[in-house]
Amino acid sequence: MSIDSEVDHDTVPPANKGLLAVAGVLLALPMLALLWVSSYSRKDPVLWGFPFFIWYQFLWVFLCSAMTYTAYRLVLRARPHRPMTGTQREGHTR
Repeated sequence: MSIDSEVDHDTVPPANKGLLAVAGVLLALPMLALLWVSSYSRKDPVLWGFPFFIWYQFLWVFLCSAMTYTAYRLVLRARPHRPMTGTQREGHTR
């Protein structure tokens, strides 16, 4: 039995596609920012002895975490009828 069979698609509201799109953008931003290497592959300015290249990437560790969490919360809000939990009912196997 899959999770899809537990949801009656005729009675549940559709997912909010706008929120899902925003979540997708939030997940894509860090990838695009770090793939555009020429925007940060330089030494100056130096911050506390670290070149720009290093602290720019380190800043994205925190930004990416915040954006991923925000995207997760948006998906939960956009799809309230599809819980994302790891709990299983008795007799339910994957």
